[in-house]
Amino acid sequence: MLKPEIQALIEDQVNYEFFSAYIYLGIHVYYADKNLNGFANWFQIQTQEERDHAMLMVQYLLNNGATVKLPEVHAVVSQYKTFDAPLKAAYEHELAVTSRIHNIYDAALAAKDFRTTQFLDWFVKEQGEEEKNIEDVIKRYDLFANDTKGLYSLDAELATRIYTPPTLVL
Repeated sequence: MLKPEIQALIEDQVNYEFFSAYIYLGIHVYYADKNLNGFANWFQIQTQEERDHAMLMVQYLLNNGATVKLPEVHAVVSQYKTFDAPLKAAYEHELAVTSRIHNIYDAALAAKDFRTTQFLDWFVKEQGEEEKNIEDVIKRYDLFANDTKGLYSLDAELATRIYTPPTLVL
């Protein structure tokens, strides 16, 4: 059985993961509307990943006897002034997610809830990958976006990304 404060933090993170999925869905819509279908694909996959993260947390809560509460997910922006604005917003958002995961980890460690820290180890590693992935896209965008052929090639590269479900075993 989870301590109430740990359960509340994880429930709040479930909401934030769904919010993350919604943010990335908004970015997907933005790029699809601009006919940058590779960028749209990349963010559609991000949407799926964030939804999966939320569902992993829901299952963890259920596996530990929690009655899960699901608050409202807030509206998000789906319009941006420049093509790189969503990329920068996504990077800042991933930094916020990392901070939140670390806060839950700290609370679980302080509560000697080692089962939860072990569960969160996967998310700590995943967040490192999430930050690097979006940072790499931003770097490539910065290199190639001022050249229409470069932007076209980057868009084509991002179109090749495929969805891979998470491998975390609960």
